[in-house]
Amino acid sequence: MSNIKPSLAKGTRDFSPLEMVKRNYIFDTIKTVFRKYGYAEIQTPSMENLSTLTGKYGDEGDKLIFKILNSGDYLSKVKPEMLAQAQSNAMISSISEKALRYDLTVPFARYVVMHQNEISLPFKRFQVQPVWRADRPQKGRYREFYQCDVDVVGSDSLLNEAEFILIYQEALSNLGLKDFTIKINNRKILSGIAEVIGKPELIIDMTVAIDKLDKIGLDGVTRELIERGFTEQDIEKLKPVILLEGTNEQKLESLKNVLGTSATGLAGIQEIETVFDYVKAMLGSGSVLNPDVELDITLARGLNYYTGCIFEVKTNEVAMGSIGGGGRYDDLTGMFGLKGLTGVGVSFGADRIYDVLHELNLFPESAAAGTKVLISNFDKDAEKYALPILQQLRAAGIAAELYPSSAKLKKQMSYADDKHIPYVILIGSDEMQSGELTLKDMQSGQQEKLSVEAIVALLK
Repeated sequence: MSNIKPSLAKGTRDFSPLEMVKRNYIFDTIKTVFRKYGYAEIQTPSMENLSTLTGKYGDEGDKLIFKILNSGDYLSKVKPEMLAQAQSNAMISSISEKALRYDLTVPFARYVVMHQNEISLPFKRFQVQPVWRADRPQKGRYREFYQCDVDVVGSDSLLNEAEFILIYQEALSNLGLKDFTIKINNRKILSGIAEVIGKPELIIDMTVAIDKLDKIGLDGVTRELIERGFTEQDIEKLKPVILLEGTNEQKLESLKNVLGTSATGLAGIQEIETVFDYVKAMLGSGSVLNPDVELDITLARGLNYYTGCIFEVKTNEVAMGSIGGGGRYDDLTGMFGLKGLTGVGVSFGADRIYDVLHELNLFPESAAAGTKVLISNFDKDAEKYALPILQQLRAAGIAAELYPSSAKLKKQMSYADDKHIPYVILIGSDEMQSGELTLKDMQSGQQEKLSVEAIVALLK
């Protein structure tokens, strides 16, 4: 048998114990906030029926779904004429019934429809699980990655949108981020702008061009709009929108003037104002939370998907894409036959947040904490003496290990160093006689003799 060199599947990665502790610190911090706002966790299977996923992400998305071959002799059910053509796409339905989950949203919609008789509406759920995409792997883009979603369906109240602003503010602050902006826009405002100009069908072209203002300036945006079918007159009408400045209130006043003739646009402005009022009312005057929320008219996330408010979160401390986003969608469950259920949801970009915390050195010491104390093992007598002490430490909630076999002190100390264990208890014949154990602080190198009870009190 040849020695096969071990390798990872392209676009996947291992997480070391240290990375896992840090990742769990992020997930646990965010989950604690979700629960505080009344959201409950669900999980859905890694694989779904291929028919559940197909046609939900557009043609490009469909190509990125990882299909799972049927078990057994999967080619036996393929018609000979199909085999002769050797076109795998035509055969898919015959050779694959299942696929890996592409995102958490479509499985959530399926879950709601299948469990509609046992869930209470509005249904508030969060989900933190891996998803798979057959994308080309590159720096920062993997084929397997975690999504961290929180959604509520069955409620059209804008209180939900306001709470998502507070959830972002609280979770990211709890992770140690100090300077980030929660951007908000509304699909109806964008529709209203396209309507006022008389080009509703060019709404996506318009937002794609406006979105580049930072990079190419007004002249660049103007050129791009003309290339995309807008006239000089259209651009004159658009200018006050593109160059929108001032506070959120001033921006909304300017938009009211521009969108005076569009009922859709004015409805979008009203929704944003309601969200701002809710946030203000919830925070009151004595609140420690003070979210930096900015109305950003160039924000156009997943336009064909969202129908109301849209969110995106950017950190200002590190050069990084968005670290979160989402919005209001209508009829999420319509694809599975349950019509008219509105929902709103946001997600946290856990991998990007990890990179930000790593770059800013924001992981707390405790996030790297594994074993707190190692008990040395010099011989059979010392081992026997140490066993009840080991359990005493663990019973007190202290993460403790006994070195598993007798070995030279140097070997045991380098084990403690490699695992970043802060304390070592040394047990030799003197310690067994006196009952006072030697506790060594690995950082300072200092040693002191203490009773087991005193060590427990100190390490707790």
